[in-house]
Amino acid sequence: MTDLIVVGTLGGAFGITGEVRLKSFCADPAAIADYAPLTTQDGKIFPQMVLTGQVKGGFTARIDGVVTKEDADSLRNVELYAERSRLPNLPDDEYYYTDLVGLTVVDTGNATLGTVKLVVNHGAGDLLEILPTGMSETVLLPFTQVNVPTVDLHAQRVIVDPPAGIFPDA
Repeated sequence: MTDLIVVGTLGGAFGITGEVRLKSFCADPAAIADYAPLTTQDGKIFPQMVLTGQVKGGFTARIDGVVTKEDADSLRNVELYAERSRLPNLPDDEYYYTDLVGLTVVDTGNATLGTVKLVVNHGAGDLLEILPTGMSETVLLPFTQVNVPTVDLHAQRVIVDPPAGIFPDA
């Protein structure tokens, strides 16, 4: 498990005074500001964030060190990370996406099907992007209790019961 969790992404400038657009991935979207300091993948640290308003799909915010429109625009599509220790503990049936990536995927008969490459959500629910063993193309599996009855982080695997035809030769 990684010590950093993606909690949001920046969407560039909002106005001309350095405010940024922000999309939060937190269960309580406004709580993202509580998890500061936030960092970027390249190591930039933002010690403080203040939410200043709401926009469609997110917030506007002020971030330490971002004072011009150009500063804000340079952060477009930059992911923000928080330390795992600053985030709330999750119930047994909830997971941080990062904890699922890389897990082995097995079917209910314990046959290995592949590896979780990514977890995505395009608005209609979480999907596991799975790279089947020996394949170059991924498959998408809805991350539901029916399709994924067991997640075992200690054993580093998920047990799936996919609909027919999702996995080739399965």
